[in-house]
Amino acid sequence: MHWRRVSLWLSAVLVLAMLLVSGCGGAEQKAPTGENKEKLKVAFIYVGPVGDAGWTYAHDQGRQYLMQKMPDVETSIVESVPEGADAERVLTQLAEQGNKIIFATSFGYMDPVINVAQKYPDIVFMHCSGYKTAPNVGTYFGRMYQARYLTGIVAGKTTKSNLIGYVAAHPIPEVVRGINAFTLGVRSVNPQAKVKVVWTNTWYDPAAEKEAGKTLLDAGCDVIAQHQDTPGPQQAAEEKGKFGIGYNSDMSKMAPKAVLTSAVWNWGPYYVQVVEAVKNGTWKSEQYWGPMSDNIVGLAPYGPMVDEATKKRVDEAKQKILSGQWDVFTGPIKDQQGQERVPAGQKMSDADMLKLDWFVEGVDGTIPK
Repeated sequence: MHWRRVSLWLSAVLVLAMLLVSGCGGAEQKAPTGENKEKLKVAFIYVGPVGDAGWTYAHDQGRQYLMQKMPDVETSIVESVPEGADAERVLTQLAEQGNKIIFATSFGYMDPVINVAQKYPDIVFMHCSGYKTAPNVGTYFGRMYQARYLTGIVAGKTTKSNLIGYVAAHPIPEVVRGINAFTLGVRSVNPQAKVKVVWTNTWYDPAAEKEAGKTLLDAGCDVIAQHQDTPGPQQAAEEKGKFGIGYNSDMSKMAPKAVLTSAVWNWGPYYVQVVEAVKNGTWKSEQYWGPMSDNIVGLAPYGPMVDEATKKRVDEAKQKILSGQWDVFTGPIKDQQGQERVPAGQKMSDADMLKLDWFVEGVDGTIPK
């Protein structure tokens, strides 16, 4: 019996030693059945709060879609991270926490992403709306200008004053491109209408954005569009008994009597696509700019105040865009001074669209330099 106890004790020590060895050195532990496999860690860094009802909310809906479709993925988020030095600090922390993919979801994160990615070459960084890449950094965005054009048709058919307001965030090409596309949509159905622009220089400031909407309403606008992350401009329109065009997500819940429709993002399928590519070892750095046909951008359901004739005009234009035979920035297009910028039959190149710094004919406003 004495020898049997020693034998059992030695066996236990041997098993313990094997377990300790298998747990060291970062090796992945797998159960014989394949269960309890370590999940792939994916992080998201947001410029605003998830509850903004706009940009960040739309990205977080995409994150939740990713988790539903890929149960073997574990996600984490950091909200309300300012663009700049804070972003670099947070990105570094996320890299140190074992995340294999980091989605940075604001334009101002571009340089911090590039800086941090150099130090962590084994992590995939995806930057939304930027233009700088690296071997482990890709960029992604959608052709929101296509959805903007369609919402412009709705606004152009709705306005009675022929003055439509646009609450604009920052004077960067993305925002200028959206204003131009929206205005082209407006004037495709209502050549007499003008789009009046007010800048807030904010992405997320509910009070300032609502106040800008009020300013436009006081100036005679009866439809308010926006490029911000809060429904403030839509709420201002509802309080005045006017109409609005939301952005990022369906804003009708926040202003049901005002919102005609919204230009919306649908990030979920793209997030799944990227994560699957990383898992499969097929991911490579690229600059993705997805069209409406990829379903990354689209329109929210119409409000009850939008008539069937307007819906038909939108659908006709949408089908042209989806076919790929025509796009929004197809000439002839003139600027505010009446100078032809895109000749008839020609389509503006992606490179020119990505650096747009002038307004089309029909915009009432200037671009701060």
